[in-house]
Amino acid sequence: LLLRWRRRRRLWRKVKEARQRQERSLVQMEMAVRRFREQHPSVNVISILSLPLPELSKKLRDGSLSPEYVFYAYVGKALQIATETNCITEYLQESETQLQKAKLTGKLGLLYGVPVSIKDSIDCQGHDSTLGFIKNLNKPAAEDSVVVQVLRRQGAIPFVKTNVPQSLISYDCKNLIFGQTFNPLLYTRSPGGSSGGEGALVGGGGSILGFGTDVGGSLRFPAAFCGICALKPTGNRLSKKGIISGVLGQKAVAAGVGPMAKDVESLVLCMRALLCEDMFHLDSTVPPLPFNEEVYSSTQPLRIGYYETDFFTMPSPAMRRAVRETKQLLEDAGHTLVPFELMNVDYMIFNFCVRGMFADGAASFLKGFKGELEKSSMGLLFWLAKSPNWLKTVLSWIAKPFHLLMPFISFVSFFSAVDEVWSLHHEIEEFCYQFIAQWKALNLDVMLCPMLGPALSIGYPGKLSVAVSYTMLYNVLDFPAGVVPVTMVTDEDEEELKSYQGYFRDWWDRTLAKAFRGSVGLPVAVQCVALPWQEELCLRFMKEVETL
Repeated sequence: LLLRWRRRRRLWRKVKEARQRQERSLVQMEMAVRRFREQHPSVNVISILSLPLPELSKKLRDGSLSPEYVFYAYVGKALQIATETNCITEYLQESETQLQKAKLTGKLGLLYGVPVSIKDSIDCQGHDSTLGFIKNLNKPAAEDSVVVQVLRRQGAIPFVKTNVPQSLISYDCKNLIFGQTFNPLLYTRSPGGSSGGEGALVGGGGSILGFGTDVGGSLRFPAAFCGICALKPTGNRLSKKGIISGVLGQKAVAAGVGPMAKDVESLVLCMRALLCEDMFHLDSTVPPLPFNEEVYSSTQPLRIGYYETDFFTMPSPAMRRAVRETKQLLEDAGHTLVPFELMNVDYMIFNFCVRGMFADGAASFLKGFKGELEKSSMGLLFWLAKSPNWLKTVLSWIAKPFHLLMPFISFVSFFSAVDEVWSLHHEIEEFCYQFIAQWKALNLDVMLCPMLGPALSIGYPGKLSVAVSYTMLYNVLDFPAGVVPVTMVTDEDEEELKSYQGYFRDWWDRTLAKAFRGSVGLPVAVQCVALPWQEELCLRFMKEVETL
């Protein structure tokens, strides 16, 4: 008992030190901004913050705007949003040194002088990548991840790291070290996750360009919940070297790293900058595919597949309306829209996503929590993963007639042999080929899909892990998928929500209805999807949707 008490005390001391470092970071930001404003009282911060990224970048490159002015304008705004939403975990003080060097260098990259924010799990030299785990504190990264290296070479200035949920396997944003991050649009709502700190910071205007990762919607949830745009590329279009994942080594569900910004053109500029020789040289596993301007700038009418529901998670009234209205506007703009029928989404979620990610009996997932003070906010999922096999077997028999425990039945039949894992991977491949065949039979260019929304109330994402069905499908398929906000929740949507029952009328459906309530005025997005390696076409479609 004494040893246990001492160990817990030591862990709490580490948490306290990390929180003090976080507070010191905010004080450093405040002092830096105050110094700058005293020296340059006439700088119009509001006009700088109102510039979209392509215009800001142009002004920085042609010398009509000082990188210093832009940097401190965003440090000041980021400080304000961090104070309101608790989204920043660390200020990268070396960014001030990089700023001074950038002014002296003659080389102007595509992102010259642009301050950018970085998710906690993306390595920045000299800084922790904690994933919300105490054990990862005071273990600074030895070098920058490839994405951060390329950003620096393109002139961007990474200036803060942002908060994540413990383990990253969640679409909320809370951990024991840094606490809960709040949605900048409504503080009682989740900002989404796992790139929730990025969503809150970019959504609140404290960063013009942010970077996150996505293994089940971790870029798309924060973007949709905070009313901004994001792109989850094909898994290997951008380098993942130096980026820590929630379940190391699993290959069934493809993760990706991507950008978040207020508009699609900002994402396009970012992809242009990243898809360069530096990226291909620093990580030779990334295919050398530079940004295809011809595909992005094409004005040919598109043939677009669409669906309003996946028949697994019933869409909220606002989600359904978002797809319907976007479909109508796309048709009015001269595009052809073709209904697409999704099949076996429940099988995909339980067998590919849950079994695929936790094929080792969740051992890798649970290893992260060993020796931690708090065992995640994942509730039932975490408890069941830790349960002995005999209890899981009993539960599986009890749960079979009910939908309530269905998502967890797949935990019972843990793989005991390598051939079963291979068999699962083969099954996923076949599923992907069938999906593409269905796509090609309809001669589609892109797909319009629902995106879970509006933002759920804080605490609900942990209870509603099954609601990842709309996003995780495209991680299993490894298709590029982007999110664009298209509408806001209306009083009519709220009224219609009162009759929401879900497809299974179970505890999860009732809980989801509660999580959606009281959302009038919050943004609702759609997903734009393309075939693998067609990020430029995906972005072109996103731009079409954005400009409707």
